[in-house]
Amino acid sequence: MATNGEGKQQEVSRHQEVGHKSLLQSDALYQYILETSVYPREPEPMKELREITAKHPWNIMTTSADEGQFLNMLLKLINAKNTMEIGVYTGYSLLATALALPDDGKILAMDINRENYELGLPVIEKAGVAHKIDFREGPALPVLDHMIEDGKYHGTFDFIFVDADKDNYLNYHKRLIELVKVGGVIGYDNTLWNGSVVAPPDAPLRKYVRYYRDFVLELNKALAADPRIEICMLPVGDGITLCRRVN
Repeated sequence: MATNGEGKQQEVSRHQEVGHKSLLQSDALYQYILETSVYPREPEPMKELREITAKHPWNIMTTSADEGQFLNMLLKLINAKNTMEIGVYTGYSLLATALALPDDGKILAMDINRENYELGLPVIEKAGVAHKIDFREGPALPVLDHMIEDGKYHGTFDFIFVDADKDNYLNYHKRLIELVKVGGVIGYDNTLWNGSVVAPPDAPLRKYVRYYRDFVLELNKALAADPRIEICMLPVGDGITLCRRVN
């Protein structure tokens, strides 16, 4: 029988295997949420893609299973049909979105790395939702600028999810606010950034966490002061801020 210390270590390891990002202080409570609410209702294609992604060396980049469930529910609640995703990785959140949309729904998906996306593509195709996805490889900002210049995309997106380069979040927001419809929602992922947003200046942080922390803090401050949106910051996954455009 494992000692309490060994049991806790096993628990932590299990969480790391599924891209554990919860900000809950209790790992046992997070495991309870996964085993009671998330895993029993997780669609089989999402489970398959989650397990494939867990074997990838960058699996910490994936959307957590509880956040995937949340996004899927949110999209259904707002009856989203035309959506966008910036930052795809292997496509777990993209699959959650595609499964939630009607058969004629659309997702403009952008990522700088097609190779990662193609890891999940066979699962997406098997799930019968690949026809909803327009994947573009490369930086998103030039695509957004072109859409704004074109004029016909203003206010056409029901939902936009951003899980990409944190140092460009504000640049994305300046453009996305024009592309999302009034009443539509933009979701910014990682807005609590490993809990580092409240860490003291001398706290020991991983190099990448420390580097991007100031960009996340700047975004959070800007969103809170933006009169064009209503916001709600939720401690799901690594923190997600929902922005509803009001004018």
